[in-house]
Amino acid sequence: MSGGQTVRTPWHLWVVGVLALLWNSFGCVDYFMTQTRMDEWFAQMGMTAAQVDYFKAMPMWTHAAWAIGVWGGALGAILLLLRRKLALPVFVASFLGWLAGAVYAFALSDGMQAMGSMWPMQVVIGAACLFFIWYARMMAKRGVLR
Repeated sequence: MSGGQTVRTPWHLWVVGVLALLWNSFGCVDYFMTQTRMDEWFAQMGMTAAQVDYFKAMPMWTHAAWAIGVWGGALGAILLLLRRKLALPVFVASFLGWLAGAVYAFALSDGMQAMGSMWPMQVVIGAACLFFIWYARMMAKRGVLR
């Protein structure tokens, strides 16, 4: 806002920001546990041997994209809660990380078959990424993010 006016933070920013942080934090935990305790973590998550084999065969670039997706989502949520415009491009980077992984899962590998009934979760994750981008863009346009 010009003229030194301050835009009030709408109540829903706190709700969306906290939900975004919780949502993306689980992605960070999942990523971390997969990278550090893969077999133990997958067993705890109830994954089948075929699903574990699929994850173990993923190329390194998909792990990098996954890292960008989850850690970018968490950072974007923190930036949103801090009311920073940088939240928007960080959420976009997070989405691009998810998109790279989705391209691998759905187009470059047998990810849908390997993941069985778990594959729709990828669509939910992508939709959440798009929602956070939309919301950050809306808050930036309204002058809530600085």
